[in-house]
Amino acid sequence: MARQFFGTDGIRGQANTHPMTADMALKLGQAAGRHFRTGDHSHRVLIGKDTRRSGYMLENAMTAGFTSVGMDVFLVGPVPTPAIGLLARSMRADLGVMISASHNPYEDNGIKFFGPDGFKLSDAVEEAIEAAMRAEPELADSPDIGKATRIDDGRGRYMEYAKTTIPRGMRLTGLKIVVDCANGAAYRTAPEVLWELGAEVIPIGVSPNGYNINADCGSTKPQAARRAVLEHGADVGICLDGDADRVLIIDSQGDLADGDQFMALIASRWAEAGKLASGTLVATVMSNLGLERFLEGQGLKLLRTAVGDRYVVEAMREGGYNLGGEQSGHIVMTDHVTTGDGLIAALQFLAAMVETGKTASELSRVFTAFPQMLANVRYTKGAAPLDADSVQAAIREGEERLNGCGRLVIRKSGTEPLVRIMGECEDPALLKSVIGEIEAEVARFA
Repeated sequence: MARQFFGTDGIRGQANTHPMTADMALKLGQAAGRHFRTGDHSHRVLIGKDTRRSGYMLENAMTAGFTSVGMDVFLVGPVPTPAIGLLARSMRADLGVMISASHNPYEDNGIKFFGPDGFKLSDAVEEAIEAAMRAEPELADSPDIGKATRIDDGRGRYMEYAKTTIPRGMRLTGLKIVVDCANGAAYRTAPEVLWELGAEVIPIGVSPNGYNINADCGSTKPQAARRAVLEHGADVGICLDGDADRVLIIDSQGDLADGDQFMALIASRWAEAGKLASGTLVATVMSNLGLERFLEGQGLKLLRTAVGDRYVVEAMREGGYNLGGEQSGHIVMTDHVTTGDGLIAALQFLAAMVETGKTASELSRVFTAFPQMLANVRYTKGAAPLDADSVQAAIREGEERLNGCGRLVIRKSGTEPLVRIMGECEDPALLKSVIGEIEAEVARFA
């Protein structure tokens, strides 16, 4: 049966509108709780959230759902998404839950699950939870109803772990760092960790009010951080998103480096140190062709996956690789964490600055990116433009024209009636022509 609620990264939607309602959250908690309530040990689930107003509603509803089927709930409050994977594993929880819509505006919210191993759930487990939601809940007997406990030091535990991911004894003394926390989950975590490591910290996006998460700040809108870097003469800027699982870097000149440049830096450093598993970096089909050519020149491999950090992690686990990510700034280092972690990734970049003595500008321009264009074409609901012979013919012609000097990635959106057309080419004029012809053909289905 087709998945009704789970997408590529949990369940997401507008708060207080199906499926992001208190009623659905309660049912989801009951279904997930029953699925993971196996064995004769004490069953526990960890729940964290970002700073959205609707997080209170969903947190309480999920707590009711989990406790009603006999699971004990531990509430850790606002923490970065990767902290839930870490804490679920360290606290021997059966399940971890993060209530967040990541980089989306405050009106949205979402629910992500982590298993007892700290990794996000597989498609099969998510489908089993959906099946359980369609059945009557198996409620616990009165003596077996779970209890809820607030954990006050979850954030501190994560902070202490984050500091262990850079060389022991390393300090960031002398670095002036702007950190934009997007008024989100890392609004206390990231500035405090950087300050404790000795940096001079200029924090922005650290005054959440329930409504301003990701609002004109964070990794999706880095202009505020760029202005702060230039105004304060900072050495580097760090931009996180609302749940702090992605990061972008700004150098002292105000220039932005995306996840591809970041991955190129870490891959080359790890390869030189003999730490890059199988000489392979895992990234999605959206990563720039320039990254692929750079890695080839270093004798390294790029393994591409479908869009979504969960697919990157699945490929990493299957192949035993330890570095992967997305152009958007999800950086996954399984030697340290089980999912994208903006703060821990930023610490690796800062460690590189300290160890090499190089500036952020020098470290964040590892390869020359190919010109890239993206077009989103909306089509009539129910239509299937990518199945049309005329569209396929236009795609084949475009690929022939780009042969040897570029590539195309064309896919249907998983959340709305859009065809996403992405192309890269050494020749921007040729790329514009190819993209335009395919876009015009798809637009016939509008």
